[in-house]
Amino acid sequence: MKKTLTVLLVLAMALSFGACKGGESDVKTYKVGVSIYQFDDNFMTLYRNEMANYFKTLETATVKYDVQIMDAANDMATQTEQVETFISQGVDVLVINLVQTSSAESIYNLVQESGIPCVLINREPDAAYIGEKMCYVGADARQSGTYQGEIVTELPNMGDINSDGVISYIMIKGDPENTDAQYRTEFSVKALTDAGCKVKNLFEQTGNWAQSEGQELVATALAQYGNEVEVVFCNNDAMALGAYQSIVAANRTIGTDIYLLGVDALTECCQMVIDGKMTGTVFNDHVKQSHAAVDAAVKFINGQANEKYYWIDYTKVNSVDAAQTVIDIFATK
Repeated sequence: MKKTLTVLLVLAMALSFGACKGGESDVKTYKVGVSIYQFDDNFMTLYRNEMANYFKTLETATVKYDVQIMDAANDMATQTEQVETFISQGVDVLVINLVQTSSAESIYNLVQESGIPCVLINREPDAAYIGEKMCYVGADARQSGTYQGEIVTELPNMGDINSDGVISYIMIKGDPENTDAQYRTEFSVKALTDAGCKVKNLFEQTGNWAQSEGQELVATALAQYGNEVEVVFCNNDAMALGAYQSIVAANRTIGTDIYLLGVDALTECCQMVIDGKMTGTVFNDHVKQSHAAVDAAVKFINGQANEKYYWIDYTKVNSVDAAQTVIDIFATK
């Protein structure tokens, strides 16, 4: 009898161990390789953090995501090496925020040759490079530029502070290789001319998305053109924050004798809109964009097809209500 009980106990332990072992093996972990053009970027910091958090919310008892996010430090060679490393590690999907969309052919080729699906984000690539198992998730930069210009045309004086019939502006651009910078620059001014406004480009320089460069360039422009400057367009909010510092230093007043526009709707800039320290910005929705990117990556992992493009709309932020709405969105994250 004792012998029978011992055998039964051993069998039960074996079955129990087998069940536990089987449970562990049922957990599937997918590797996700993410390369961000530069960690030192206000918007992409929000984006990558939200992306990592959203992957976590999609995990289950049987599905996990090993997400490795790397900083390309605004260097194409570094980003290429990162992609090569991800490919050698056998990741299940790639998510790439390109350093330069116009000089990324080597990365496109690496991805295509590897056969690993890829989600390109935030910086619109050349349509010719959207190959098999590849898609783009982003916002149409033409829309953001258009909204900047429309914010100006919706002002009582349509941006013509000195009433001379011409809107005299300065333009602080992002990376010249970036299509978003190109479109924001072009379409912000186009919105003015489409509304029948005459414009005068006093100063146009590249600030590389950086607050310090925005501050320096706007200080230079104001020293050169003084009160002739009526509108300051910045391709992003970081440069607009720098621009604001120089505007204050030059004893100019936002909303009274000069207007300031940005893009991204960072919390600090939304508060500035509320406080009358910024004319307007444009909400670049990092939450919806990052979630759409993750959803596309998961579809690829599951062997499903994606559309070639997923577009997320921008939103004008040129009123207290609009600015508070965006602040509330950030507060819930």
